[in-house]
Amino acid sequence: MDVVLSHPIYALVGEVADEMHVEAYAVGGVVRDYFLQRPCSDIDIVCVGSGIALAEEVARRINPHMEVHIFRNFGTAQIHYRYDEIDWEVEFVGARRESYHRDSRKPIVEDGTLEDDQNRRDFTINAMAVCLNKERYGTLLDPFGGIRDLNEGILRTPLEPGVTFSDDPLRMMRAIRFASQLGFSIEENCFQAICDNAERLKIISQERITSELNKILLSPRPSVGIKLLQKAGLLQLFFPEFSRLKGVETVNGRSHKDNFYHTLEVVDNVALKSDDLWLRWAAMLHDIGKPATKRYDERCGWTFHGHEAKGAQMVKRIFSRLRLPLDAKMKYVEKLVLLHLRPIVISEDVVTDSAVRRLLFEAGDDIDDLMLLCEADITSKKEEKKQRFRDNYKLVRQKLVELEEKDRIRNFQPPVSGNDIMETFHIGPCHEIGVIKDTIKDAILDGTIPNEREAAWSMMLQLGEKLGLKTANQ
Repeated sequence: MDVVLSHPIYALVGEVADEMHVEAYAVGGVVRDYFLQRPCSDIDIVCVGSGIALAEEVARRINPHMEVHIFRNFGTAQIHYRYDEIDWEVEFVGARRESYHRDSRKPIVEDGTLEDDQNRRDFTINAMAVCLNKERYGTLLDPFGGIRDLNEGILRTPLEPGVTFSDDPLRMMRAIRFASQLGFSIEENCFQAICDNAERLKIISQERITSELNKILLSPRPSVGIKLLQKAGLLQLFFPEFSRLKGVETVNGRSHKDNFYHTLEVVDNVALKSDDLWLRWAAMLHDIGKPATKRYDERCGWTFHGHEAKGAQMVKRIFSRLRLPLDAKMKYVEKLVLLHLRPIVISEDVVTDSAVRRLLFEAGDDIDDLMLLCEADITSKKEEKKQRFRDNYKLVRQKLVELEEKDRIRNFQPPVSGNDIMETFHIGPCHEIGVIKDTIKDAILDGTIPNEREAAWSMMLQLGEKLGLKTANQ
């Protein structure tokens, strides 16, 4: 089978390789994605010889000043350049064979043949190679039936799966990530080998595990990968809090829903509407506080009172352990977890202006994401109940738009500042300043006064007088 690779880099690599008398091949993901008709801007080149030398000469031909990033310890080199309005990354490596120590995923590397290089690949669909040398340009080398497995939607390893996963346990995460991204199934013996080697994941750094987890979360249906992680015994090794959501408890014939599967349904619902990783994380963690707050009440059955506050408290600990960023992204997830019940409470009651103003004030610019999360949280099996929630949320959204246009509440700062209060009453920092600011803020949110400086200033003077504060004129 001949493969037509259109990017001009392939012909150039083949030309340079012929002049250097080495074999060169496009391998891995770029070949797989060619057959899947998926875009791919990361190109891997294997040569039977020095990948670094090949990279340096190819770069010189493209642009004499092009920088080559060399990693001599790994025998690899990378070039980055823009072509056809796309940023491309091309990595060159010499063909190699690998062997492993049991306590490390870092291989002992030796020069090898193309066959050795294909043997070390993680999955058959990533072990295909396309020759770039002129005499065999475009010839596909597929020793393990990668095309067959692509057509059948199956993930399997080139060699014995137990060895493949024991040697490099990160491949277990990659198998599940590919299954989630591509909608493939994992071959039975291959999946059993993942289960058998699950404990080997402990030798992998958390950063690498989390990188794969994030890619699973960004897949079209994240639930596919999360369920496989749980079934294989991997999820509980690095994310036990999420595993604890699984299961249903029954007392006196009364059961609660399985919050594990409910959460995955919410994540999938969010994924249909947004590609944002951190909104998907907020969906993953929105009910994470439920196991810690679960109680059985004889009158009303199972309760999870305060799970939103408990969940928000857990976010930083989870992000820290998973090596996720502890910055504004974490704060965003905390906020959405904490507030995710607020629109529900509002929608179940009379939708008052005051309640909606306070929601808008607390959610700020994240209000649209919060509403999307809450709508994704509607997972009832009763269609009538789901429709009632949707209709109520429409009312909340309508109120949000109306009040934002009228009162400009989103991210508002009270029209009277602490400095205004200190200068007016000739006082330094004190408790009274906070009392005045909070009272004015509450008055605006409750609709008692408009969100305008004149009205706020008048209230400030009245409050100051009640607190015994005097202005310069008194």
